[in-house]
Amino acid sequence: MTAKTRRAPRWTRPSWLGIGKLEGSELKWLIIGLGACVLLWVFLSLASEIAEGETQAFDLMILKALRSPEDPSRPLGPVWLEGALLDLTALGGSTVLGLVIFSVVGFLLLQTRYHTALFVATTSITGELVGAVLKQTFNRPRPSIVPHLRDVFTTSFPSGHAMESAIVYLTLGALLMRVTTSRLTKTYCMGMAILLTLLVGISRVYLGVHYPTDVIGGWIIGFVWASICWLAAQHFETRAGIAAERAKSAGT
Repeated sequence: MTAKTRRAPRWTRPSWLGIGKLEGSELKWLIIGLGACVLLWVFLSLASEIAEGETQAFDLMILKALRSPEDPSRPLGPVWLEGALLDLTALGGSTVLGLVIFSVVGFLLLQTRYHTALFVATTSITGELVGAVLKQTFNRPRPSIVPHLRDVFTTSFPSGHAMESAIVYLTLGALLMRVTTSRLTKTYCMGMAILLTLLVGISRVYLGVHYPTDVIGGWIIGFVWASICWLAAQHFETRAGIAAERAKSAGT
């Protein structure tokens, strides 16, 4: 007669950690939230370096490199490039972004996706308010080392165009990713959103109206704000009825 062998107790994660209760989607959003916190710390570090003048040499070097050494009013590159970047920079302006948001919100309302429309409008409006507060807080003067190729009227850090384009285009890109099941299409939607955001920021430096660090700061805070709003929407999705609206819209 053989004695029964006892099976060693299986190790489980301590319940107080709460890790075992995390589902895949929850873990994904936790990682995004932690990434947003890291980027916020990077933004604050960058702002501190700017306030101390540590980034000035880098900023001036980039601005000068984009202009003709003989005539700083002439940007490098063919003549058509300046016109193209003037068009691209408008994609991050309040007028164009306002029309984009108005059009998207109108479409969502027609599709009876009211909470999603409210989310898009709230994210863009609050993002613009955050940008205005940050500009007043840091109050950094615009670059004066090269002539501006575009009229500007506000302070420099962070770049409003870079920040607001990141908020709007990344938010819309994320929304489009959720209405498609194709991985390639999802990649395309977010890739185009990132490309538009990058082009707007690059145009601001090329036109001499922003330092490179202004644009980097705008990109960072824009991504952080879009992530915060998106995480909030995910948290209240069931309560707000966005999931039900999506199913209703898909059935019509």
